[in-house]
Amino acid sequence: MEAIKLLSFFERDLNKLITEIERYTDEKNLWLVDGYILNSAGNLALHLIGNLNTFIGVELGNTGYIRDRDLEFSARDVPRQQIVDGIKDTITMLKTVLGALTAEDLAKDYPVLKFPEPSSTEYLLVHLAAHLSYHLGQVNYHRRLLDK
Repeated sequence: MEAIKLLSFFERDLNKLITEIERYTDEKNLWLVDGYILNSAGNLALHLIGNLNTFIGVELGNTGYIRDRDLEFSARDVPRQQIVDGIKDTITMLKTVLGALTAEDLAKDYPVLKFPEPSSTEYLLVHLAAHLSYHLGQVNYHRRLLDK
């Protein structure tokens, strides 16, 4: 698969994430947790921003992004617009980094051992796209269950 094709999945789902975040009727509801829903939509969005900027931006694009994974799950009341801007910045980064990858780059081993066995960059990018989609679904359910 070409990197540009993978980019279309990332772009589609990140734009849908923006839509989900913007659809909350009350911004404070982005941060609700309840019962077995342990991660708020706001924290999931921050996590996706950190995850993609780390595994794609830093490792493939040498962006210099510094991740604070703990903060992704502990931050509260980050303004909605700041989250949306972070998602848009992530899309811009993805266009730059993935747009520069060749078929040869995709076939190379990913520079960091993320799984027990080495994996290709392409494999890791597919994993990251699936991870994004998984959390996007959680945000959708969070909004529909807790944004009343």
